[in-house]
Amino acid sequence: MRIPGLRSLAWAFLLLSGAAATQEAGKIRVACVGDSITYGACVPDRTSNCYPAVLGKLLGEKYEVRNFGVSGSTLLRRGDKPYWKEKAFTEATDFAPRIVVIKLGTNDTKPQNWKHKAEFEADARAMVRHFKELASKPKVFMALPVTVVKPNFGINEEGVREGIPVLMKVAKEEGAGLIDLHTAVSAPALFDKDGVHPNAEGARKIAETVRAALK
Repeated sequence: MRIPGLRSLAWAFLLLSGAAATQEAGKIRVACVGDSITYGACVPDRTSNCYPAVLGKLLGEKYEVRNFGVSGSTLLRRGDKPYWKEKAFTEATDFAPRIVVIKLGTNDTKPQNWKHKAEFEADARAMVRHFKELASKPKVFMALPVTVVKPNFGINEEGVREGIPVLMKVAKEEGAGLIDLHTAVSAPALFDKDGVHPNAEGARKIAETVRAALK
């Protein structure tokens, strides 16, 4: 005797069981949001040695770390290359991350961008809130910019230092984690000759510092 709807119920049970198994087996997705330092500019063999790639190796197989860095991008919406308008911003959002590391603010110190510094706090706060409000409910971390050991491309240490208290305030008030890369990555030996971009050793130092914060 066939019981009406039994087959449908059985299929529903199988689908739910499969979904649960997939979720249980799923990896913890980590989105690395940032500029050229996250992307890995000036790092030899960038795909293997950029900080997100190294971070993935350090965290292990339970994590999926993806690089959403865009060279030249700014946290400021009115900067010359706002991260908000980049494809990577949409991709990082669609990634449904469980952890987000935001490392922006270096390119914001360029004169054409820093003239909008009055908006830096509001834009930083909006970025944190955007990711915190995703359906995946990620833990968001604000990473302070690395030290600028030599001014270049319009990027300067004065602007970085001016922006750091703002980022710290936003992280505290928005309940985001704070990662102090400014202190951790400051030795000249950790940088490319341009004085702005970390070299492979510097990228590893970033990864190690981020891993310690996530753990």
